Amino acid sequence: QVRLVESGGGSVKTGESLTISCTAKGYINNLFVMAWFRQRPGQMREGVAAINNAGIANLADSVKGRFIVSKDKRTNTMTLAMNNLKPEDSGMYYCQADERRDPLFGSHWNYRGRGTQVTVSS
Repeated sequence: QVRLVESGGGSVKTGESLTISCTAKGYINNLFVMAWFRQRPGQMREGVAAINNAGIANLADSVKGRFIVSKDKRTNTMTLAMNNLKPEDSGMYYCQADERRDPLFGSHWNYRGRGTQVTVSS
């Protein structure tokens, strides 16, 4: 059983920064890739950032140059540093993980956390 615990969400203003984290707990020996997805009201969930244990990262075009994703394999924690935030970055951010290796958003994800809310006001 794998449990993903998100933390660090909150409310900020346009242009400010925020960091969110996700720690994987439980039977995580085979957990190789982790990702952040976000969902805004009335919209489909979209991939924001993904990273695997080899350090290969994948960022959505809308966040490139502003967001940095990293993973600490010792603590099984993935961190998303979000800079120059925009109102359109607002949403519920979900941590997702899987045993496969590719950091592609469209692939299957076995595990998902409960989410952490990020709100960016203008």
